[in-house]
Amino acid sequence: MFKVKVYVTLRESVLDPQGVAVKNSLHSLNFSEIEDVRIGKYMELTIEKSERPVEEVVKEACEKLLANTVIEDYRFEIEECVAL
Repeated sequence: MFKVKVYVTLRESVLDPQGVAVKNSLHSLNFSEIEDVRIGKYMELTIEKSERPVEEVVKEACEKLLANTVIEDYRFEIEECVAL
């Protein structure tokens, strides 16, 4: 079994109005040293071992549903779970 952490973020070229709003709020709370904020999504998947490589399963899930690849980038980390 595998635990997969998936991170989805807007591409650098895409305006992030939610990030701008958070940055402005932080500045109003005197966190002036914070230069930029980008908002993203974090997901954890648990995947059972199968005939398909786990990387292939995760990539397909990201490209078909978890990320809008037109405006978002994604990356993931795979960790094999050890049965006790």
